Amino acid sequence: MSLISPAPATHDADQPRERWFVQRPKVYAADVRGRFRQLKWLALAILLGVYYVTPWLRWDRGPGIPDQAVLVDMVGRRAYFFWIEIWPQEVYYLTGLLIIGAFGIFFATTLLGRIWCGYACPQTVWSDLFMWVERKLEGPRTERIRLDKAPLSARKLGLKASKHAIWLAISLVTGGAWIFYFNDAPTLLREIATGEVSWKVLAFAGLFTATTYFFAGWAREQICIYVCPWRSFQAAMVDEDTYVVTYQDWRGEGRAPLRKSQSWDERTAEGLGDCIDCKLCVHVCPTGTDIRKGQQISCIGCGLCVDACNDVMAQVGRPGDLILFDTRSNQVARADGQAAPVRLLRPRTVIYALIILVVAGAMAVSLALRPTLDVSVLRDRAPLYVQQSNGDVQNAYTIKILNKTHEARTYRLSVEGLANADLSVASVDAQSGNSLTLNAEADSVATYRIFVRVPQGAATPGSTDVTVLARDVTSGEIGRHRSVFMAP
Repeated sequence: MSLISPAPATHDADQPRERWFVQRPKVYAADVRGRFRQLKWLALAILLGVYYVTPWLRWDRGPGIPDQAVLVDMVGRRAYFFWIEIWPQEVYYLTGLLIIGAFGIFFATTLLGRIWCGYACPQTVWSDLFMWVERKLEGPRTERIRLDKAPLSARKLGLKASKHAIWLAISLVTGGAWIFYFNDAPTLLREIATGEVSWKVLAFAGLFTATTYFFAGWAREQICIYVCPWRSFQAAMVDEDTYVVTYQDWRGEGRAPLRKSQSWDERTAEGLGDCIDCKLCVHVCPTGTDIRKGQQISCIGCGLCVDACNDVMAQVGRPGDLILFDTRSNQVARADGQAAPVRLLRPRTVIYALIILVVAGAMAVSLALRPTLDVSVLRDRAPLYVQQSNGDVQNAYTIKILNKTHEARTYRLSVEGLANADLSVASVDAQSGNSLTLNAEADSVATYRIFVRVPQGAATPGSTDVTVLARDVTSGEIGRHRSVFMAP
């Protein structure tokens, strides 16, 4: 056996090394005009308007109650949405909203592909706004490419600094608008202006400012392609009857540039199609997707390539919609000279719609019928019971009365299912009897420690099911909570 180790392997300097990661080319999205571009501008204006304006809307709820129409009051532990007031105990409404939102996206995706990603996703909306600023300052696509390749100069430095300054300003306004949803907007703005704002508020504003600047300014399509989980979910929901951005390869192939002296009859004789390989559909795509290669997970379904291609087809005298929103089944039929029927009602669309309607209906009924009174009871477990010197058995309970009205209320507390029960309150001015009079301030939770005592011989050994009742003296509304009474 040789004691000499084999020589380590060496790399030939001229031999290319294997690359583990390939840098993605930067996307320089070109500007385009058309109906889908106008639709995106409209969606951007509406969504940004709603986002920035909503915290400033007022809604009168009475004295002592926040008058901001949409507010998540973390200090007061309330969420306000116009006339709806949500308490922490009603977090299931948030669950319902998440279910409706998720299945709403499922439903829209099944019908129109990644319409959410292309028009309503915050990443798309703010990235579109940032790219508009970039185009206004640095010019069209070709000028931006030349500017990035050019050496550093005073002009380049000025354009880049101006662009990033505007991006940061938009990000700051975005982060500031978000924290207005969790604080009274006019009050918080005054605190910011006077320097009295807390460091927590500034920290959250800085966090949202930084994420907006990074996601919309730097990451852009990387978020849509590599980070966002919806891309995978939505890709699995598309079927042959979903309207998606489609390239009609049966009409466009084979593709080749159009020569000046070449007629369309000559191109047809040569086996060429309508696509002149101008690549404008790729240049206008915000994710750099070549839709001519078929459906890809990077396509966000915005339809800008449709506008670009239709413009080119009009210039060369060919029919439009070489790229269009269409279904796979219709494309197969068109290739054979036929037309497939539109199938909007399909099992999955019907199921998604029913789930949305059922959840929304259940939430609406629950909101309409929800009580203004809630009672919770927690029985002491140590000790399970106390047997007094005269033989009476006593249990202790912590009772919380939730008054959801905006007025102070008085309640009569009693216990059902326990004969000869005597109730008392653990306080200085204790009262006792078969019922108690308890008060709860407006829009608050009143907590009381209650003793329930049963005479010797009247208590059933072991556990006895009881119901604690709280009756609103004014409205007559009753709140119930089941518990048990323990006896030896």
